[in-house]
Amino acid sequence: MKQILSGIRVLELGQLIAGPFAAKTLADFGAEIIKVESPKDGDPLRKWRMLHQGTSVWWQAQSRNKQSICIDLRVKEGQEIVKRLAKEADVLIENFRPGTMEKWGMGWEELHALNPKLIMLRISGYGQDGPRRDEPGFAAIGEAVAGLRYLTGHPGDVPARAGLSLGDTIAGLHGALGILLALYQRDARGGQGQMIDVALYEAVFNLTESLLPEYHVFGAIRQPAGGALPGIAPSNAYPCKDGQYVLIAANGDSLFKRLMELIQRNDLGNDPDLARNDGRAKRANELDAAIGAWTKERTLDEVLAALQTIAVPAGRIYTAKDIAQDPHYRARGVIETVESADGLKVEMPGIIPKLSDNPGQVRYRAPTLGEHTDSVLKSLGFSAEQIKTLKEAGVLQ
Repeated sequence: MKQILSGIRVLELGQLIAGPFAAKTLADFGAEIIKVESPKDGDPLRKWRMLHQGTSVWWQAQSRNKQSICIDLRVKEGQEIVKRLAKEADVLIENFRPGTMEKWGMGWEELHALNPKLIMLRISGYGQDGPRRDEPGFAAIGEAVAGLRYLTGHPGDVPARAGLSLGDTIAGLHGALGILLALYQRDARGGQGQMIDVALYEAVFNLTESLLPEYHVFGAIRQPAGGALPGIAPSNAYPCKDGQYVLIAANGDSLFKRLMELIQRNDLGNDPDLARNDGRAKRANELDAAIGAWTKERTLDEVLAALQTIAVPAGRIYTAKDIAQDPHYRARGVIETVESADGLKVEMPGIIPKLSDNPGQVRYRAPTLGEHTDSVLKSLGFSAEQIKTLKEAGVLQ
């Protein structure tokens, strides 16, 4: 089956998460990804979190469907090779600090002149312009600047961070979206390549719902609320008899009435002041107390079984073990098993989203460092002797 992005060549110069995640998203739907890594150590993600025989299992998920070539971008010879690759590419992805590519002679103006059809995705902490463009910015900082970190956790506690680098992956998804839009403009409407500027903090800021409108109109500063969702009720995490927590989201009007009937609180369910969300939001603490009193008398499984009978959204809080053992994940095919270069079978998220006619595919495993250097350079016209000389000089690996 031909994939949607088959024939699209992407040159990935990024490292760690944001840029590579954008490239992975494209790769899953058929794009050819040539990942440029630094000689000797490669992408630092190879050594992040838990390692198997010296390589991160995260790397196996993030770098599937990619080719790896090792080029020293700090030297002129390496820069010239990348320019030759860029001349033949459809997309170039980079997530260095602004100005780095310009220092290497590969800024947008230079690359656009070299290849007018090239689309360039640039991901950075604060964007390519503005007073903070030169500041370093990882996802942890971007999440804070976007207002997310302030909201995460319980009132009075140190602002918490989600246990994942959300800012990076969200920026990567925005970058992939930008690339697809630019490809459509170029190929369907006869346009040229263009530069896409994604800032980590802006990608997160784009998801902050009514945070700024409420401040602008009412002067309201949204506060952290633990497991609740301020202004939307009832929706929270409630304690169960067996020490676990259940998530219940009965914030729809009919959902609320069904839940109140189930827990035998028709006094609340029939209260006209609680018929709509604005009224319920004002009495969220009262509603949470009523629901919590009911859940405390039952185990998590008992609560979930009861809520399922009235079709109220509810669920347990999953660990990685719960995900791995959930038959729904398996039935949907969103867990893939990929065998690494060292023979390790690794389970990882599958292809998302699901397309009916072109569902995407994990075509091959994550590469070893520099695994495709020779083959890619030979396709550019380099001879075996030239490649050997460049390797001896440390330009390639």
